[in-house]
Amino acid sequence: MKKIFLLFLALVLISCNDDRNKKADKDTTPIVTLTKEGKILAIDSTVLHKSKDSTVIAFYHSNNNKTFWLAFNCRESLIDELKNVEDEGLNRADFDLKKIIKFENTIGTLSDKALIEYDILLTENLSKYVKKVANGTLNPKELYKDWDLKDSKINPKKLLLNFQRKDSFDYALYAVKPNHIVYRKLKHALKLINQFPDKNFEVLEAKDKIVYKDTHDLLPEIKKRLVYWHDLKMPDSITSIYDENTLIGVKKFQSRHGLAPDGVIGKGTLSALNYSKKKRKEQIIVNMERWRWFPKQFEKEYILINIPDYTLNVVKKNDTIRTHRIIVGKSSRSTPILYSKLSYVVFNPTWTLPPTILKEDVIPAATKNRDYFATKNITIYNGNIEVSPDDWNPAKAKSYRYVQPPGSSNSLGLVKIMFPNKHSVYLHDTNSRGYFGRENRSLSSGCVRVQNPFELTEYLLEDSINWTKAKIDEVLAEAETKNVYFKKDIYLHILYWTAWSEGDKLQFRDDIYRLDFDLYKKLRN
Repeated sequence: MKKIFLLFLALVLISCNDDRNKKADKDTTPIVTLTKEGKILAIDSTVLHKSKDSTVIAFYHSNNNKTFWLAFNCRESLIDELKNVEDEGLNRADFDLKKIIKFENTIGTLSDKALIEYDILLTENLSKYVKKVANGTLNPKELYKDWDLKDSKINPKKLLLNFQRKDSFDYALYAVKPNHIVYRKLKHALKLINQFPDKNFEVLEAKDKIVYKDTHDLLPEIKKRLVYWHDLKMPDSITSIYDENTLIGVKKFQSRHGLAPDGVIGKGTLSALNYSKKKRKEQIIVNMERWRWFPKQFEKEYILINIPDYTLNVVKKNDTIRTHRIIVGKSSRSTPILYSKLSYVVFNPTWTLPPTILKEDVIPAATKNRDYFATKNITIYNGNIEVSPDDWNPAKAKSYRYVQPPGSSNSLGLVKIMFPNKHSVYLHDTNSRGYFGRENRSLSSGCVRVQNPFELTEYLLEDSINWTKAKIDEVLAEAETKNVYFKKDIYLHILYWTAWSEGDKLQFRDDIYRLDFDLYKKLRN
């Protein structure tokens, strides 16, 4: 009996040990041991071609169809960049961050199949990042009819392959991002806006303007918003009196928003005060997107126009050497976004009225009163034959040619600067120079009127012998049309952006063509 019992006990012990071993085998996941450099795994072509991104496929073909990031010491840098895509104004939801972080946190336990999947996932997300940052998320030519910039020559495949160069991650990243100073100012503006606390504002409305020393019920809230935006230090007490410190704060706020810094709180200032942090942040993000559409490199010398800021800057070797106030197209006849090269200047120009102005202004006015032609100094032509206003036939109005002769009454003023474009726009003088003093200068029919155009023309012609200011005045006095061609290459960029930063101060301009928030919706859909 004793022998039988010992035999039974031995069998039980062996059985328990087998169960424990089986349980241990079942619970223990095999660990993939990575070398210091990491694993390099071959990727089957059928697996690789499941990716719908040809740029990703080209990336792995260049790497002999093998994993890249598993053995690359910048995987951590790539993940950090993807974690911080919002710093570039991108939408975090467009990237597979949760999946990437999950893979990275469990990388020591992943099978070879999962490791390959992870490596491809990283490259797909980098490819998406490269395309969005380098060229933008959307195509402006599909959004706007008057978009006339030359196509970007950015090659996303080449940018992605830059990351395969040894010790080149930072260089490759630098090559992807727009490097223009305005883009960098926008990126800093995004950083600045994120430092403000989240807060919604109630809409402020006033029937009359609020001026210095007034007492008004809105002033306590206005002061709070000026404090919020760092234009006013928190006063000891917030009253309904428009005091001197508030006046200084209002002027600072107005200057940052492109408003006349006169301290008068009118509709424009109240409208700007009603913007929340959320809306301003959206505005910054859409302007970053625009600057991804704009040229990646500018010429040694060029004219840069910002439509909402109503400014023309002449830039030479990255320095702004001239600035002129401008008048741009009204919202119904907007100035187009375009790139061109200056060709010639016309002194004492004639003006052949364009179809839009004829249809919307001239024909309706002249139909009511034929004296309109005389008051506007417009001559009517049927071919080359002059037509009397009395003989003008409204039914055939579109078949005539309407011309203003040179002179002080000409709507183009005394000079215009020409450049090739399909929109029939140009830079020109004006016979209504008082408009340059206005706050809102979206007043034209699409062309750009320039303040002090003769000084600009003298600079652009750059001929101290033949085209001094005195010589220009002499030609203007002759009242005869004269064309003079530019001898040097000067390029023109007419662009649109409504936000940036100057130092640590946010700058905003009125979105005169109402493009910003429609664009933001498209970016986030």
